[in-house]
Amino acid sequence: MQAVILAGGKGVRLRPYTTTLPKPLMPIGDKHAILEIVLDQLAGCGFTSVVLAINHLGPLIKAFVGDGSRWGLTVDYIEEDRPLSTVGPLFALKEKLPDEFLVMNGDVLTDLDYADLLNQHTLSGSGLTVAIAERTHRIEFGVLDVEASRVVGFREKPDLRYQVSMGVYGMSRRTLAPYPPGRSFGFDQLVLDLLARGENPATYPFAGFWLDIGRPEDYDEANRSFEENRGKLLRQREGEPV
Repeated sequence: MQAVILAGGKGVRLRPYTTTLPKPLMPIGDKHAILEIVLDQLAGCGFTSVVLAINHLGPLIKAFVGDGSRWGLTVDYIEEDRPLSTVGPLFALKEKLPDEFLVMNGDVLTDLDYADLLNQHTLSGSGLTVAIAERTHRIEFGVLDVEASRVVGFREKPDLRYQVSMGVYGMSRRTLAPYPPGRSFGFDQLVLDLLARGENPATYPFAGFWLDIGRPEDYDEANRSFEENRGKLLRQREGEPV
């Protein structure tokens, strides 16, 4: 099984920390980098090969990860000479990827079973499967339902529930076929293209632990709650403390 990790972003939302350290190497807990946790999880799920798409401070990521042997992985790199957004880096890999593979952002902290996501994606027959989580946002106002300039309903500070992308996807190589290498292209554009072609992506609902470390509040929460979630996020190797 193969995974592609998108690790080339500048981490604008986490500045000034990310001016000297790439976002995937931001520390979590007392001694672990985000990317270290992700690679450990992928190896634990049975993945053997990883491609890291790097750009911003890429040499630091290469120096930290190396060839991946410390996790029992084979790690290769694709270096962007300019930002290609969240899907663009994959276009140059089209001929090297398996028919079905995992794609994920390099700043995701979750206990999602990556192997099960990829398996469910393969079974679905879809070109793209999006791991999704439910989020709740409390609206701090009274919400009016208005029709023809008349109030027809009222809700006092309601909760808005919605599904969001977790930044982890199962993808089929055929999904990349229409796009030329070197094109800057985002995940949002890919989804809109698929919808326009009637190729609606599948979803993989997930209710476990998930944080988007690119958001400062989530990064703070990850450090605050790391000890209580350590067992979910890190493998326990025989004779080795987690």
